[in-house]
Amino acid sequence: MQSIPFDDRDGVIWFNGELIPWRDAKLHVLSHALHYASSVFEGERCYGGSIFKLTEHSERLAFSAQTLGFELPYSVAEIDAACIEICKANDIVDGYVRPIAWRGSEMMGVSAQATRINVAIAAWAWPSYFSPEARMKGIRLKTSAWRRPAPETAPVHAKAAGLYMICTMSKHAAEAEGFDDCLMLDWRGHIAEATGANIFISFGDGKLHTPTPDCFLNGITRQTVIDLAKQRGIEVIERTIMPEELKDATEIFLTGTAAEVTPVGEIDDLTFTVGDLSKWMMDDYDKIVGKDTRGEAAAE
Repeated sequence: MQSIPFDDRDGVIWFNGELIPWRDAKLHVLSHALHYASSVFEGERCYGGSIFKLTEHSERLAFSAQTLGFELPYSVAEIDAACIEICKANDIVDGYVRPIAWRGSEMMGVSAQATRINVAIAAWAWPSYFSPEARMKGIRLKTSAWRRPAPETAPVHAKAAGLYMICTMSKHAAEAEGFDDCLMLDWRGHIAEATGANIFISFGDGKLHTPTPDCFLNGITRQTVIDLAKQRGIEVIERTIMPEELKDATEIFLTGTAAEVTPVGEIDDLTFTVGDLSKWMMDDYDKIVGKDTRGEAAAE
């Protein structure tokens, strides 16, 4: 089924402090962000009318902007309030929230000190990123040919739009071969993450192993799942993980605002089970955000 284009929907978008009709939320073709990727964004989930970890996301948006050399024209508290306002204005109970900040069209060139910093926030109803069926049997990943860059070469700890170019390229290549997503290595050849989610691995020892986030985002969902695991008495080990270790893995799952907690059933020619650790983390995460266990958002 053809999805509704994102530029042709009903509703409103919060745009530089005002609610404007959805279809009127436009920017000029010569906006600096379009040409030079001077844009940062967030992805947030609304469950039962409440945005999960809202302030943490708004704080990260501000941090990302500062990392790219500009300051948001609104405080974290104002961004929080705007996210809540846009969900209410669009009657979003269970959905997705996308704040974004970017340099405008006042200057065109690598240097753009005098550009206006624009901020917009959209919200829409959105089901699971991966289908419930795929989540329960485990999604299929293919190792990407592209690698996460070194911290000295890109603002790797900012949620910056430009960093996602190789993610789109990787995911398209994987989908063309029937996979759901990609496993991305870093520039050293260590396991890093998926295209938009962090990764956790069990080697059958009752512990969870996850790559140290030294060149990719230390995801808010990642941090939440680490806390949930520790509450269960599960040891979480952050360390360098090499691709050749995957042959000894028993369970693997991804974590992210969009992905939530999603088990992995295959990586390349390796297969894994959706075992107890994955199910426990799925259940615990669903409960903390207000969802029915491994189901859709809790009924009203």
